[in-house]
Amino acid sequence: MPPRFDPNEIKVMYLSCTRGKVGSTSTLVLKIGPLGLSPKKVGGDIAKATCDWKYLRTVVKLTIHNKQAQIEVVPSASVLIIKTLREPPRDRKKQKNIKESGDITFEEIVNIARQMQHRSLARELSGTIKEILSAAQSVDCNVDGRHPHDIIADINSGAVECSANGCKPGKE
Repeated sequence: MPPRFDPNEIKVMYLSCTRGKVGSTSTLVLKIGPLGLSPKKVGGDIAKATCDWKYLRTVVKLTIHNKQAQIEVVPSASVLIIKTLREPPRDRKKQKNIKESGDITFEEIVNIARQMQHRSLARELSGTIKEILSAAQSVDCNVDGRHPHDIIADINSGAVECSANGCKPGKE
């Protein structure tokens, strides 16, 4: 017999979503069924919450309290970079091995770093910016027409100073 769950207890679970919906309700049944929630209704709520992230792989945080599910999208750095590139949505099943080849500004990188700072293991904003630049390098996009690794080298050498207020060119 499965264990009883206290309805007043808060449960948190993370689900991976692609293309704006969860894979199937059968995967939700195993996770949500014992908590007394309808997997079809929760799947529909997830589809509504992730409609802006169409054709991108995101993570959804489900917070369940009193048999009510609250859904929050928790995107990764690479997903935020791809969304910032503003490329048209592509179907992952039809087009394989997509290489993003765009150009974003350094200010957008700083904005993404501020969004991701609470999830980063870096002590300062400059470390988080370097993490985001590494993600931009893996996505294969340029930052202000330059390779992201060159900007990381500039931050390490002190040519670009990053503080809590923002980033600016430093002493050369």
